[in-house]
Amino acid sequence: MPINCRHCFWIAIKYGNKMETVLTETLLEIKNVTKTFAGIKALNDVSLKIARGEIHALVGENGAGKSTLMNILSGIYPYGTYTGDILYESERCTFHSVKDSERKGIAIIHQELALVPHLSIAENIFLGNEQGKSFKIDWEKTFAKADALLRTVGLHESSRTLIKDIGIGKQQLVEIAKALAKNITFLILDEPTASLNETDSQKLLHLLLEFKKKNITSIIISHKLNEVSFVADKITVIRDGSVIKTFDKKMDDCSEDLIINAMVGRNLSERFPPRTPCIGDIRFEVKDWTVEHPLYAEREVCKNININLRKGEVVGISGLMGAGRTEFAMSVFGHSYGANIRGRIFINGKEVRLKTVKDAIKHGVAYVTEDRKGNGLILHTSICKNTTLANIRKVSRRNVIQIDKEHEAARECVEQLKTKCTGIEQSVVNLSGGNQQKVLLGKWIFAEPEVLILDEPTRGIDVGAKYEIYCIINRLAAEGKSILMISSELPEILGMCDRIYVMNDGKIVGEIPREEASQEAIMACIVQTKKENTNHA
Repeated sequence: MPINCRHCFWIAIKYGNKMETVLTETLLEIKNVTKTFAGIKALNDVSLKIARGEIHALVGENGAGKSTLMNILSGIYPYGTYTGDILYESERCTFHSVKDSERKGIAIIHQELALVPHLSIAENIFLGNEQGKSFKIDWEKTFAKADALLRTVGLHESSRTLIKDIGIGKQQLVEIAKALAKNITFLILDEPTASLNETDSQKLLHLLLEFKKKNITSIIISHKLNEVSFVADKITVIRDGSVIKTFDKKMDDCSEDLIINAMVGRNLSERFPPRTPCIGDIRFEVKDWTVEHPLYAEREVCKNININLRKGEVVGISGLMGAGRTEFAMSVFGHSYGANIRGRIFINGKEVRLKTVKDAIKHGVAYVTEDRKGNGLILHTSICKNTTLANIRKVSRRNVIQIDKEHEAARECVEQLKTKCTGIEQSVVNLSGGNQQKVLLGKWIFAEPEVLILDEPTRGIDVGAKYEIYCIINRLAAEGKSILMISSELPEILGMCDRIYVMNDGKIVGEIPREEASQEAIMACIVQTKKENTNHA
């Protein structure tokens, strides 16, 4: 039965009385790779095999070493900065740059997309890989090849369209087309669906399955275990820089509970921490709130919204991407978004005007943005500086920051939120996603708000870190804070919220108490309003 080949072997799989023979070829082998940063092992003797045409998922908590391993494989961390070997098609690889790995047919697509907004799709696809000769670009060839690549990835857009004019889901497909333009046969995707809605996520996953039919190999890094279980042939769990286990979907039990247990090293009997609500009077109320798009006059993105939050209550806003949830939250938070904003806000029964962020903070309203890296934190500044940003007055005297007070405040915040760091002077950019999110939460908790708006508070972080964030939210509610939580993950909304508003097309289309809430009830509200809109049209 064995074949005389070092990298090929036959596996017999029994289905009832049938025997099926499958040929598996090892395309990539990672052998005993160790990578150290400042004396700390980010990867510890990692070994892994990937078969040709396989979709292989890497999962683990933030900071486990997944991205570090992929950065080695793609040449971002060059040969010589780590120990161990990378074998690709039986050859030992010594990549010194991304170009070296691309010549082998390996490309990495990062969570933060590397596209130029004011260039066309075609220009982005062939950026650094221009079509033509003698220093002259052949534009006809460029657009024709780009259009063909867009058809391959299922993107129905003209390649002459500017990147800034398409959504994030389509931009993700452009990145994949850009990789295919370099004759890539091995794709590495780092959190490819983190910023996508459910529809776009499914399209991307089905695209990977189509690539598999064409013998393109993929590694996908993701925290969304339902997506991983759907698309991957094998799932490797990495914890604290070491490979813990590889699950083979054909032979192993790949239940989410087992994967989570391997990821965090303990059982999470409950995905959401228990809480006994103690809900008081109405603290925060928004009435007849209407917001227009800042660029397109008379296009209403929020339409006559009415909501309220009670003391000690966690209220959710659910809806599909583009429903207007973030636009609503930002417009309420000191008119941070929108034009011609109309409506009234009441705090403890008294009408207030929150026309600036300063007004909002002064009245005890805080907004934790969904974009922690772009709008929430100053990444290359310390934890300490980020923590006190929203309430510098508290650590100042006569407009001069008192360093001792600032340090004391930051240390207290790190201890309370259990932020994993080397110290309060560590740069935020060097923290894992979950710990960056804790710094962002700490920044707004330090502002001493009574109303806390959380926009996608667990986006891009692992299940263990999510649980810790949920515990923080519960603690704030227990202290009497009023929490407004926006999330695209229905299980999260259902598991955390006392009451749920459903939003669609800029309007509140349903209000569901916790005891009546379900995924079906939420989707029914959305579907019903879509039908009504279609009938009116």
